[in-house]
Amino acid sequence: MQTHDVYILSLHDETTGCTGLGECSPLPGLSIDARPDFTEKLSEVCDHINSHLGSSLDFSLSSLTQTTLLNRKVKSQDLTPFVLDTDLESWPSIRFALESAHRDLETGGKQLLFESDFTRGKLSIPINGLVVMNDTETMLREAIAKVESGFDCIKIKIGALDFEKECKLLAEIRKRCAPDKVQLRLDANGAFAPDEAFEKLERLSSFHIHSIEQPIKTGAFSVMEKLCCESPIPIALDEELIGIHDRDEKEKLITTIRPHYLILKPTLLGGIAACEEWITLAKKHHIGYWITSALESNVGLNVIAQWTATLNPTIHQGLGTGLLYKNNFENSLKIKEGKLWYVSTSSGPK
Repeated sequence: MQTHDVYILSLHDETTGCTGLGECSPLPGLSIDARPDFTEKLSEVCDHINSHLGSSLDFSLSSLTQTTLLNRKVKSQDLTPFVLDTDLESWPSIRFALESAHRDLETGGKQLLFESDFTRGKLSIPINGLVVMNDTETMLREAIAKVESGFDCIKIKIGALDFEKECKLLAEIRKRCAPDKVQLRLDANGAFAPDEAFEKLERLSSFHIHSIEQPIKTGAFSVMEKLCCESPIPIALDEELIGIHDRDEKEKLITTIRPHYLILKPTLLGGIAACEEWITLAKKHHIGYWITSALESNVGLNVIAQWTATLNPTIHQGLGTGLLYKNNFENSLKIKEGKLWYVSTSSGPK
């Protein structure tokens, strides 16, 4: 990916002058709502709301270039039923945007949705440094640069290169970064063939790996269950969670596969409320979890980070993707020495 289309939902109260923002940015190739008719569905959602409601509030949809696509009116206080409307289960990024815009307006339209010691600048969120797929020499340089800048947890994408080369990369990183100093996480994005996965996991375990996300493709429940039971590396489910909305189905998935961790991405899973349901089930069955962004702009990342802070995270979260963009909205999130801080020097996206 070289570009990422971003849409911002704006809920404006002309009486108070407050505006609530929400981001809907489906991720091509991964989001179930990354479809050709996405903007058509956005229009339909706005029309559906406005056919039932009317008020002095202005509800609009804008792209990253701020080109207004829609301009409607909707009552803020009556938006909640539409946020949780089951009709939007197949459109998780829209649910997340509506949920965010509604809460932002309710809390004053300052993009300060969840107050905590994090938003007061007293506490930070530990995050992993992401090393994206590239040639091994570049990936090595990026990993070492992350460590030198203060990250003590590095996440490395694997599966796109020759496996032997990837093992050599990890071996070289381990030569320079001891396991007690730097934690390594891997993300295979389903790249391993089921009949080769266990052997590869055994090879990778020699590099003292914290966890590996989605070693095989989704849907192979029996294989994944066996891997989670026997793998020398803790396994985290990521893509496996996408498209599952019913609570009973969620519980069946995690009790069948028994993963070590869940990776929760509000844009892909249907918003914060949907992720909180996953968290409730994870705690019930003694499964770990962490929150990860899905290449949102700083608008969506700001919401996710503030919410994550309310969970009092003690392990590294995946919230550093804002650095990947050359053009982004301004916000108060700053990364320093492998930690995400909220520095209130901005009035919000500009």
